[in-house]
Amino acid sequence: MPMASLSRWTMSYFAAALGFLLAAELLVIAGIGYPGAGLLEPATLVVVHVVAIGWLSLAMAGALLQFVPVLVARPLAFPGLALPALLSLLSGLLLLCAGFASLAGWTDWPVALMPLAALALLGGFLLLGLMLVATLLSARPVTLFARFVLIGLGCLLVTVISGATFAAILSGRGDWLGEIALLPAGLPFHALLGFGGWLGLIAFGVSYRLLVMFLMAPEPPARQVRLVLIFGGLGLGLALAGLLAPLADVGLGAGFAVAPLGALALASAFYGRDILVLYRARRRKALEINMLASIPAFAALGIGLPLLPVVTAADAPESWLAASVFLLVFGWLGGLTLAQLMKIVSFMTWLETYASRLGRGPAPRVGDLVAMPRSGLWFMLYYAGVALGTVALAAGLATAFRYAMLPALIGTAGIACELMRVRRLSEIKAEQRPPFHEFPRLLLARAEERRQPHADDRTAANPRA
Repeated sequence: MPMASLSRWTMSYFAAALGFLLAAELLVIAGIGYPGAGLLEPATLVVVHVVAIGWLSLAMAGALLQFVPVLVARPLAFPGLALPALLSLLSGLLLLCAGFASLAGWTDWPVALMPLAALALLGGFLLLGLMLVATLLSARPVTLFARFVLIGLGCLLVTVISGATFAAILSGRGDWLGEIALLPAGLPFHALLGFGGWLGLIAFGVSYRLLVMFLMAPEPPARQVRLVLIFGGLGLGLALAGLLAPLADVGLGAGFAVAPLGALALASAFYGRDILVLYRARRRKALEINMLASIPAFAALGIGLPLLPVVTAADAPESWLAASVFLLVFGWLGGLTLAQLMKIVSFMTWLETYASRLGRGPAPRVGDLVAMPRSGLWFMLYYAGVALGTVALAAGLATAFRYAMLPALIGTAGIACELMRVRRLSEIKAEQRPPFHEFPRLLLARAEERRQPHADDRTAANPRA
């Protein structure tokens, strides 16, 4: 039987990520960043990096540490690097935010913090990449879904290196770059490789496997999935060309950004078709909360990504561009991540607590760990805030945007509390709970590399899960 392991530090990554999401929402409500400040001003960059690195990247990293071994049916390589990677990423992000705060004039901290931040972030992501790449390459041949992760990790490396270069320029230590116009010309492509490659393309690949597993649906044909990878890779390759063009002193024109956005929009169209087929072909007809809460996220992708090349090509107002990006980041990436966290956390908690008890007495289902109606309310509040915020941004209503983030903040806090309740087995009847000293710990799995049945085999053998 194929085996998978529990990642000891995944819950710590998730907890830190949720903390940064709450912090970002509070910053927006306080009026920090866009639209109160320009898109490229330090105040906005604080919020952007808290969301991109603190929330989405840490959540993605935690999920990959648990999911990549399942993807290739191999144990995680170098698992002892997970904690150093997390600490390095946390320290790097905090130093980066301190550097932006100095540039914004909020503090008198030295801007030399920014190169140190870049070094810490680069070190953390390199450790993460080493674990994941070594795990993926330990299984040959490399599967189609693993290629999504490998290309996304390549985009992450380019994003971090380009970000370190920008940090050197902003701190006044980039004289060695001469007259190369990396800023601001390279920023859109830096963001596109980060959000579209590291976060977006991996979200495509991982969600294929998660939906097949959680919906009990047949795997989509490889030729269809390959189209998503081809057009996604083309878009990201064009973004890389746009980022590197200043190094070769090549002028690509102001409208070049439309090309990578158009290719990524085509990739998302093929992806959306496949996801719709999976939903229709599922054998598990009753949708659980993670699948129900993912539907608005897929809708946000279907609306937001096709709009980006149109808005860019039409030279539309900045507020329209900001609204499209906000819808994708908070509606699609953020919403999908929150939705799947409900299932990932409950599934890991079930494995840690009840998998070893199968056949030795009654055990609850994975879904029993989650209070579905109450969790649905929190997701409704979150998505309502995102929808209202998108409209407010498009209309240029700064105050309305701040108020719109209040329901999103409340919804996020409620989801975080529900995840804590899952870890504490709060929804499980007293007679089915283990002794208190055997309860799962809040921030880490009790036994790293504990051998457990592979998710697909365990689900097939025990439909109650």
